[in-house]
Amino acid sequence: MSATTLLAGISRTTDPTVMLRRFLGLDAVVTGTNGIAYIAASGPLGRLLGVDSGLLLGVGIVILAYGLGVALVASRPEPHPAAVTAVVDINVVYAVVSILAVLLWFEPTTAGAVWIPLQALVVAGFGVAQWAALRAVLKG
Repeated sequence: MSATTLLAGISRTTDPTVMLRRFLGLDAVVTGTNGIAYIAASGPLGRLLGVDSGLLLGVGIVILAYGLGVALVASRPEPHPAAVTAVVDINVVYAVVSILAVLLWFEPTTAGAVWIPLQALVVAGFGVAQWAALRAVLKG
C-alpha cells in the first residue's frame, strides 16, 4: 500500500472531524513508532544515520512523549482547535529544524542525508493535512 493510497483511505469521509482525528491518529502512531525505534536502537541507528546516539536517544524520548500527546488530542471526540494548532506548529518546527540540522549541524551518512529530510517531509505533510482538516472543521 502506497502512502498516497493510505492517505486517500484515511481522508475518505464527509465528516471533517473524523478526517482530523484520523490524521492526528496516524501522526501519533508514526511518531510514537519512530520514538520507540530511536530509543531502542539509538546506537545502531545513530551509526547508520551519522547522528550522535545520545542525541538520537533524547530525540526518541521527546518524540515518543509528543506522539502520546498527539494520541491524546486525537482521542477526543472533537479535538480542541488550540491543541490541533499546537500539533501543527510543532510538526512544522520539527520539519524545519530537521532540514537545518542536516544542512548546518550534522555530518550525516548517506542514509542520514536521505532519512532525515524524508522524515521532515512526512512530518510537514502531517502538519499540512491536519491544518487542512482543522480548517474544514472550523468552517463546518
